Amino acid sequence: MSEIARTRREWLLSERPASRLQARLGRAYVTWRRFSSNRLAMVGLSIIVALLVVAALADVLAPQSATIGDLKNARLLPPSSAHIFGTDDLGRDILSRIIYGSRLTLYVVALVAIIAAPVGLLVGTVAGYAGGWIDAILMRITDIFLAFPKLILALAFVAALGPGIENAVLAIAITSWPPYARIARAETLTVRNSDYIKAVQLMGASPFRIVLRHIMPLCISSLIVRVTLDMAGIILTAAGLGFVGLGAQPPLPEWGAMIASGRRFILDQWWVAAAPGGAILIVSLGFNLLGDGLRDALDPRSGGQ
Repeated sequence: MSEIARTRREWLLSERPASRLQARLGRAYVTWRRFSSNRLAMVGLSIIVALLVVAALADVLAPQSATIGDLKNARLLPPSSAHIFGTDDLGRDILSRIIYGSRLTLYVVALVAIIAAPVGLLVGTVAGYAGGWIDAILMRITDIFLAFPKLILALAFVAALGPGIENAVLAIAITSWPPYARIARAETLTVRNSDYIKAVQLMGASPFRIVLRHIMPLCISSLIVRVTLDMAGIILTAAGLGFVGLGAQPPLPEWGAMIASGRRFILDQWWVAAAPGGAILIVSLGFNLLGDGLRDALDPRSGGQ
């Protein structure tokens, strides 16, 4: 290790940081060291990074069009050098459809996380800090959503809203926030009566400011871990909606809809359904491994640096 690298490391790991920036960078460095020491977590991170790259460069990486096929000459062709994953019943290249489908997958995952996580965080922290009848009402509403299987509830919402990728995202988000609210409430109950919060109250901070500025940040790490672990479930739910025709509509290359179209040929032309199924499996595995690694890295009870 060079002298510069050693000095930088000592600066990051200083027990007495000279500024907030140094303290934050030090915590981030320790968290990265814990995360990077987990090989499976790094595998998961590599899968997700690869997914992001594929989605960003889909126009470059896709060998053919994802929506236009050669029905006359390329229908249901097996995997070959010309079509690595074969073609579907409309003569479209399956590899190209999977590559473009990664954009839809990230679109669904990102929007669901952006909608559901803040809603769950707000409901959980308000319920945990306020207590009393506010807590009772918010948690009973949460229990109502938790009483139904996520996929069944999402199917009901999409059936009411109508098929389509936007309605599927909204339905999945509506069914995804209750676990986040439970986690945020539990975290809030552990710190609500702490000396730190009491000191902020004595300084005259309003309940809104306490919840927003002092309690919510303490819940972020647990929420990030849970959201990452739920990504696989979100992908599977979106694929399930696409499979029954309530998600992304043709000709969009959504992986669940691709499996649905390939089930008619599963015995003879197995690659039509196997390729998108494999994509769902790999991406779901990547998010699960990443979530496990983040849980270990962000766990405050983890020992050592």
